[in-house]
Amino acid sequence: MSELNEIISEQLSLFIMGFALVIILLAIILIVQGTKLRKMRRRYEAMMSGSGIEDLESLLINLKNQSDMLEEEQREHKLLIEAAQTKMRGMKSKVAMKRYNAFGERGNDLSFSLAILDDNHSGIVLTSLHNRENSYIYSKPLDKGESQYPLSPEEKEVIALALQQI
Repeated sequence: MSELNEIISEQLSLFIMGFALVIILLAIILIVQGTKLRKMRRRYEAMMSGSGIEDLESLLINLKNQSDMLEEEQREHKLLIEAAQTKMRGMKSKVAMKRYNAFGERGNDLSFSLAILDDNHSGIVLTSLHNRENSYIYSKPLDKGESQYPLSPEEKEVIALALQQI
């Protein structure tokens, strides 16, 4: 046992220096980790300030709920836009008119043809023929740009003018 005591006493200064070095190294690591932890805590507190929420889990749940609500509202808006687009396609938005003298006699261009069409080229053609004694009004339905009734050249022209519109 005395030999062991001698070895330990001879090497004691080396053991103490080694342990001191380990303690200094651990102290440096502790300081660095403390600094990193303080920075992370400051960032966390800056992120959480003003939100009225105490922990990160509640914040994430709150953000997920808000995201879900926004997605639902976006779906509703998309459906409303699609419904409006469908309705607009059926609206009579292409209108063209041509005035002319139907009978070639003296007078003004009081006769006219009016085409009112939608995006599917369906609608109506109104034609008013005017002479000195009488006025006649004709209505012809259109389906996909065609009518089951014969069309005059003026009516065909006014349909073509209406279809050229954007």
